[in-house]
Amino acid sequence: MSSTAPGPGSTAPVDARSSRKVAFASLVGTTIEWYDFFIFGTAAALVFNQVFFPEFDPLTGTLAAFASFSVGFIARPIGGAVFAHFGDRVGRKPMLVWSLLLMGAATLLMGVLPGYDSIGVWAPVLLVLLRFAQGFGVGGEWGGAALMAVEHAPAHRRGFYGAWPQVGVPAGLVLGTAMFALLSATLTDEQFLSWGWRVPFLVSVVLIGVGLWIRLSVSESRIFTETMEAKSAARMPVLEALRTYPKEILLAAGSFVATHATFYVGSVWLVSHATTELGYDRTAVLNANAALSLSDIPMILAFGLLSDFVGRRKLFLGGMALLALFAVPYFFLVSTGNIWLYLLGGLIVQACRSAIYGPQSAYFAEQFTTRMRYSGASLAYQLAAVLGGMAPLACTALVAWTGSLYSVAGLVLAIALVSFACSYLMTETLRSGLTSDEPVRRSVRPARGPVD
Repeated sequence: MSSTAPGPGSTAPVDARSSRKVAFASLVGTTIEWYDFFIFGTAAALVFNQVFFPEFDPLTGTLAAFASFSVGFIARPIGGAVFAHFGDRVGRKPMLVWSLLLMGAATLLMGVLPGYDSIGVWAPVLLVLLRFAQGFGVGGEWGGAALMAVEHAPAHRRGFYGAWPQVGVPAGLVLGTAMFALLSATLTDEQFLSWGWRVPFLVSVVLIGVGLWIRLSVSESRIFTETMEAKSAARMPVLEALRTYPKEILLAAGSFVATHATFYVGSVWLVSHATTELGYDRTAVLNANAALSLSDIPMILAFGLLSDFVGRRKLFLGGMALLALFAVPYFFLVSTGNIWLYLLGGLIVQACRSAIYGPQSAYFAEQFTTRMRYSGASLAYQLAAVLGGMAPLACTALVAWTGSLYSVAGLVLAIALVSFACSYLMTETLRSGLTSDEPVRRSVRPARGPVD
């Protein structure tokens, strides 16, 4: 079974079996990388203020823990730019291997890092440096994994196949949260604080080995190989992407910032706030977040597939409009202290996010030509990540300043409106091709016919 190759001027078939293999490899690799990235956030919410910042009062310690969490997002665009440069010049596959190795090494070292009581100020310093390394590694992950899946996909199913690496995010969160929930339920508070929190970091070494084995088994996409054979790769792809596609990069980043920010509000900040201020049981919240992340998986795939029929832009607009309308009701449900209402609110918010996250790989990839695609897509994604990753820190500061959970609702509403506006200004790309030649400037109106 095959389909027409996703690029004008290319008649090479796309093998459906190869498309599925690459999509699965992208899913496994991204799951492992995001597991490594997210367990830091859970540990920051639960124990890092006591292990690495014990000299501060509880509020300041929590702020410091979330600040260390945010360092990973500052590193992400830097890592994204470096990996994108070589990804457009050398290939997507080697960058995915190196990003996985870097992430694995940093995570393993976190698991054996002594606390403040053992090495003093060096403990938080080294923690921040390792978090920077994590962010640098994951900065190159998304672009490579997303493009491998989209560039190998049949032209009429780029949304669906591009959704598979997106599933790695909730899958990684489920894996990490379930690990912490199991430890929380089986260990005493003293055991969990002393050594239990380290177990998820140490287990990472096994997962990295599995991920490397799978990633080394896939090949580069045909359209990228053709670009390399034609010697048309950009000399400085990141700079060329910024010069050629400034509007596309900024609008794509803006369209994603609310999705990214609300993800970390729910999966990181609320874990801390709900268990310390709203009376929720720690294990119950961890289990609820694992269940919510599990529900994300079918929604992301469904919205990715739906975008192959109705378009990417419509789903972006619908998801952000509903998120803006639901911002205040969501925090009302959370504030009740009822775990079932917590789950209900989280499920609606995640449906809004999945409408964007499902088709995102295809939508971002279709904005750029092959010679600058890794650079353009990664820059857009990681610029949004910088702002979104600051959300737990911003939420903690807002509640401390106002004393009201609804100040966070106001923040969510504001950024949802920003993402809606950026999505409105973007161009529909459903019928566009994945081009390997020089970019063709598009009209601001959605494309109405196939150009593949």
